[in-house]
Amino acid sequence: MLGAILPVLVCIAALLLDRLFGEPRLHPLVLFGNTAAWLEKRLNTRKSRLNGGIAMLIVVGIPVAALAMLQFALAATIFRPLLDIVILTFVIGWQSMKQHAVAVSGSLLGGYLSASREKLALIVSRDTHDLNEEQIVGSTIESVLENGHDCLFASLFWYALLGPAGALLHRLVNTLDAMWGYKNERYLEFGFYAARFDDVLGYLPARLTAIGYMLCGSSMLALQSWRDQIGKHKSPNAGLVMATGAGALGIVIGGPVRYGGKLQEKPYLGLGRPAKAGDISRSIRLIEKALLVWLIIYTITIFGLYLLTQ
Repeated sequence: MLGAILPVLVCIAALLLDRLFGEPRLHPLVLFGNTAAWLEKRLNTRKSRLNGGIAMLIVVGIPVAALAMLQFALAATIFRPLLDIVILTFVIGWQSMKQHAVAVSGSLLGGYLSASREKLALIVSRDTHDLNEEQIVGSTIESVLENGHDCLFASLFWYALLGPAGALLHRLVNTLDAMWGYKNERYLEFGFYAARFDDVLGYLPARLTAIGYMLCGSSMLALQSWRDQIGKHKSPNAGLVMATGAGALGIVIGGPVRYGGKLQEKPYLGLGRPAKAGDISRSIRLIEKALLVWLIIYTITIFGLYLLTQ
């Protein structure tokens, strides 16, 4: 019985460690990012998809294959759940995201608009120096809702399906997409496979995340946002979770933003009133409620499968 629910206990342990300690100063993903940047400089010379695919296979395939062999070697030993907890704790990045969002919210509620722009710049790639309060709030909530999927729910989904190697696979590919997934001259071809593979790995968990948001907020507005806005955003996964999450909160986020001084049109997502500073904390609570629902359903599923096999 204990062995059957062990994956659930691993998830709870990793989530507790993430909450207690947050992101470590010397995070392994920093080494991964540095290695990926080094490879990109050397292989992204002809702006080719093939070179980008080779780089992705090297920087993702080697550590994931090594971890898969290790988890197989440690199967049925006491070290396997310890390995799972360590890997899952490293790939989950929810507490760090939450702290950044709370910092932006605190500055806004204190009336420090300039400071809130500086804190927002730590979690988004868009220009923040001229954003007004509503745009700062919307940008923060977009990041919170998207990272709720990228850094939390997708990691748990792939861990449940493939163990720590699955969770690591998604996290590394998602990080590569953040580094190489830009549709500009430098990365359009080189980052093609990283962006597409991230879309594939995120497809199912994004929809389960959206369902979690819908169940824990304004369900009708969330469902309507899902139905009407899913095709408006360039990302089939990020657009879905942001639209459904905003609808669940009864607010509207999104709209045109600047990247590198150039204005880019982006859709407005969600339904309801314009977002306010207090909605940042509401978005965090929405994700944590959805997390509780996920854990309950996961536990029931594991327990049901255990009973069926007896």
